[in-house]
Amino acid sequence: MRVSGRNLVIALIVALSLAVLPAASQAAAKKIRFVSVGWTGVTVKTELAVSILQSLGYEAENVMVSVPIAYKAMSTGDGDAFFGNWMPSMASIADPYFKDGSVEKGVVNMPGAKYTLAVPTFCAKGGLKDFADIAKFGDKLDWKIYGIEAGNDGNLIIQDMIDKNTFGLGKFTLVPSSEAGMLAQVQSYAKEGRWIVFLGWSPHSMNERIDMTYLTGSDDTTFGPNDGTATIWTNLRKGFAAEQPNVAKLVTNMNFPIPMMNQIMTTLHEHKGLKPREAGRSWLKAHPDTAKRWLEGVTTADGKPGLPAVLAGLKDAT
Repeated sequence: MRVSGRNLVIALIVALSLAVLPAASQAAAKKIRFVSVGWTGVTVKTELAVSILQSLGYEAENVMVSVPIAYKAMSTGDGDAFFGNWMPSMASIADPYFKDGSVEKGVVNMPGAKYTLAVPTFCAKGGLKDFADIAKFGDKLDWKIYGIEAGNDGNLIIQDMIDKNTFGLGKFTLVPSSEAGMLAQVQSYAKEGRWIVFLGWSPHSMNERIDMTYLTGSDDTTFGPNDGTATIWTNLRKGFAAEQPNVAKLVTNMNFPIPMMNQIMTTLHEHKGLKPREAGRSWLKAHPDTAKRWLEGVTTADGKPGLPAVLAGLKDAT
């Protein structure tokens, strides 16, 4: 193909311009893509990271997908980081990517979480306290267990128990839904005194809104030992830390103690219409020491101190 002299000159100018851009500016020019799932806690974490990066001069976005798609996206380079790796329940989905090296497990962002089956407390008082008790009350439960979105690791665990008749659950049906839809169903049933088994987790405002009890009896083949106690990790795609060391430093600095997340999610519940990003920013504005820890060793995209830029960006948080 023939290239005109004018086009050749333009191409050379563009190439030279890119060559002399500062490394930080070139890095900032690439959009940072977080993958997340439609769970309140993961959304809060992700939206906070996006907001902070934007204050630092980066272009960043939150792409909400299912858990399997989140890992597929990171493995193919279409996603950069994920704050929602709940372990051990997510092991069947995540471990293959950790083993082939396409996704790096990263760092713990929240220890001491919980993810397992739960019931309204009146059900526990009526005798449904353990996984082994569920089948005994099949008629009361209409032979249903309520989960969240299709493809979620919790749903997969429930379906596997049903398929294998673990704890005698072979006659049960998994009812998938959204987080909001499932919780609305639970609250409705609890108000009416109807029995229901559902996926529960902490931190989450459901623990304040619903008089609920987590079931005992979970093991390595279900939601893990210690009755579903979970550790949440921040995962990175292969090579991300080398390509974006400043962003990776921020992301791995960010941790989310359970009391922090409970406070943010309770605020969201109490203030209808408030978005997860606004709730998270408001909390961070009121806790600048946390921002200081997160921004330690982190700069703006053009190499200036990161903390002042972030604190300035939080001034309009309500």
